[in-house]
Amino acid sequence: MSARRLGILMHGVTGRMGMNQHLLRSILAIREQGGVVLSSGERVVPDPVLVGRNAGKIRALAEAHGIARWTTDMEAALASPEDTVFFDAASTQLRAGLLERAIRAGKHVYCEKPVAERLEDALAVARLAREQGVKSGVVQDKLFLPGLRKLAMLREAGFFGRILSVRGEFGYWVFEGDWQPAQRPSWNYRKDEGGGIILDMVCHWRYVLDNLFGPVRALSCLGATHIPERVDEAGRRYAADTDDACYATFELEGGVIAQINSSWATRVRRDDLVVFQVDGTLGSASAGLTRCYVQPRVATPRPVWNPDQRQRHDFLGDWQEVPDNQVWDNGFKAQWEMFIRHVCEDAPFRWDLMEGAKGVQLAELALKSWAERRWLDVPALVA
Repeated sequence: MSARRLGILMHGVTGRMGMNQHLLRSILAIREQGGVVLSSGERVVPDPVLVGRNAGKIRALAEAHGIARWTTDMEAALASPEDTVFFDAASTQLRAGLLERAIRAGKHVYCEKPVAERLEDALAVARLAREQGVKSGVVQDKLFLPGLRKLAMLREAGFFGRILSVRGEFGYWVFEGDWQPAQRPSWNYRKDEGGGIILDMVCHWRYVLDNLFGPVRALSCLGATHIPERVDEAGRRYAADTDDACYATFELEGGVIAQINSSWATRVRRDDLVVFQVDGTLGSASAGLTRCYVQPRVATPRPVWNPDQRQRHDFLGDWQEVPDNQVWDNGFKAQWEMFIRHVCEDAPFRWDLMEGAKGVQLAELALKSWAERRWLDVPALVA
């Protein structure tokens, strides 16, 4: 059976995330494996067009990876009837406007998050996609991490009993840029360029909490700018005027309490760059990006509090690792394959622009909670 071509306009793939995870490890990897197999047995092979403003960067990227097509002409790219999907991984500030243009051009759209800086813009593009009858998708990559997939398996198996609480620790030290280059771009720390860890990460925590532990019903958030001055890519000092840390508590449906700390000003002393501990009546689990450890109720030790003696008990040794009984593909690639099936044969895909809007809603409420120093309810969203 012959393969079907799927033209995909890829915008924002000269950046780290867009290039590594979406272009190289997803679209090109799918091409190398021969495409995506549909339920009919037909194969769909993505045919990317790299779109960007910097001709030198786009051309160099295309030539380095044997990609035949690239352009700096967004209007012409959107006007092409041969390319039916538009993907964006560039600036958050520009995303809602680009998605609107693509939707009005009749393209199916797939994008990174946040889908917009403001909830009203996120809802507007979600509404427009439904009105225009195009398919939409938003990257929800953390759901596809092996560690979190193991948490989902444990929950579905009833391992936890009644879930009581979730504690998440995310982050690492991002160098200030003076002694050594920063690992993140300087716009992350500038408010007028769409920076801030709350907007960046709370969108992630919305879909993680909603999908794994229960819908978010209320939150309380405190943000902070711990490092007030940084050095940019050109060696210039600048004022970091937006949050680089976020300390949030969420109330989930069913009474589950979730606490998640996110920081670019913390040094890692844990198993991974992000770790979630889930405590339930029948057992607990602790998961990072790939590994997951469990401690069932029947194997829970009896700790003894004695501050007068040095602690000798190996608490980490009381946990058992969940085995890697199956191999999971790259999470970004796995979701790309699902979206391609959604576009080509209407296969189920629940993470549309409305789901992306929920992430923006929670980030907006988190910023409001910080500003007003109070708990806020999370209302249901209607497109």
